[in-house]
Amino acid sequence: MKRIGILSSHNGSGFDTIQNACENNELNAQVVLVISNNSNAQVLQKAQRKNIPNFIINSKKYPDENLDKIITDMMLEFKVDYIFLSGYMKKIEENLVKTFENRIINSHPALLPKFGGKGMYGTNVHKAVIQAGEKKSGCTVHFVNENYDEGKYILQSEYILDENETVESLENEIKKLETITIINSLKTIIK
Repeated sequence: MKRIGILSSHNGSGFDTIQNACENNELNAQVVLVISNNSNAQVLQKAQRKNIPNFIINSKKYPDENLDKIITDMMLEFKVDYIFLSGYMKKIEENLVKTFENRIINSHPALLPKFGGKGMYGTNVHKAVIQAGEKKSGCTVHFVNENYDEGKYILQSEYILDENETVESLENEIKKLETITIINSLKTIIK
């Protein structure tokens, strides 16, 4: 059974998706660790309710320390096989990327390489898609490297925009699509 670590800054909807799939035996895996940089992140309470070890790692709690090393060491201590970024708003640093090469996974709410890069997350992506007059959008599950949204793609899913699509309706549709795509992509990796 594969061991998954989660990095999340807020709600952790990706955590919910993966945890549910593990509990329902859709994935031969278990979430063994949740780390957040935000002490108010809802994902921490969700992990607590599931009795999953969870930690806050940020510069307030660890001033003058190498957060990348702390996170990497903790992932190793918990014998994590794969790391999933569930709305993690910090750049993944070199130590973690090298230690877990091709084992850190992110879901991006657009069809990369379009609408990726620094600052392109959540609602910002959907606004950009609507403003550009795109006919389709979707999501991309990909491996993480040292550059934002440039890692190798695992799976992409398309969504055709309705002619009356709003930022809010697009965001809701993409969230539904991501739920399916995250699990389908993990199934190709986790045997």
